[in-house]
Amino acid sequence: MNIKAVIFDLDGTLVDTEMLWADAIAAYLGDLQCYCPHDSLLTVVFGHSWTDIYLSLTKRFPTLSEIPMHTMAERLRDYYLRLRQSSENVIIDSSVDLLKKLAHDYPVIIVSGSPRKDVQSSVKLIGSEGLVKFVLGAEDYAPGKPSPAGFLAGAEKLGGSPAECLVFEDSQAGVQAAKAAGMLCVALSRPHTHPQDLSAADLVLSDLADFSMETLRSSVCTD
Repeated sequence: MNIKAVIFDLDGTLVDTEMLWADAIAAYLGDLQCYCPHDSLLTVVFGHSWTDIYLSLTKRFPTLSEIPMHTMAERLRDYYLRLRQSSENVIIDSSVDLLKKLAHDYPVIIVSGSPRKDVQSSVKLIGSEGLVKFVLGAEDYAPGKPSPAGFLAGAEKLGGSPAECLVFEDSQAGVQAAKAAGMLCVALSRPHTHPQDLSAADLVLSDLADFSMETLRSSVCTD
């Protein structure tokens, strides 16, 4: 195990926002008289890039294809921000603490399925400007997770080998993407979140406060 770079997912890993985005999309669709069962919407949203979410929505509701993807993203952002303002703190503190700790020893990047503008905003929200070398959002790679494209693009931009990258994820699609990229992956499985199959991860934790390189090394060696 030779880790030289660290990649974090964003929504659900560093910030507890996936359900907020799902609720924002539900409200937006409702205002357009497009109704989608809640469970179906969660399947569309969790772990997937904005590009793939947009394609899923426009396939389900063809009239939405008249709205350009960037326009829909801007409109949805208004719904999301209203929900976030009325919600409790969305920062997953122990995850952010780990990012800041690891950033002292490794280059750290964020690869997210959210639009780049939202990823950059979240970096400011968690107080990690200057610690995160760069971010990749939905516009920066294709296809989205579970394809490894985003993680491979991150490794290439870092100038390192995928095998030397460690990924922190929270979704089945994200874990599959990391492993398909040939990277080690730690999955965050927080209580009371939308259930995901994270069994492909090298290590699964309920709180990233419990992470250490020694724990990961032991898990990899045991496997």
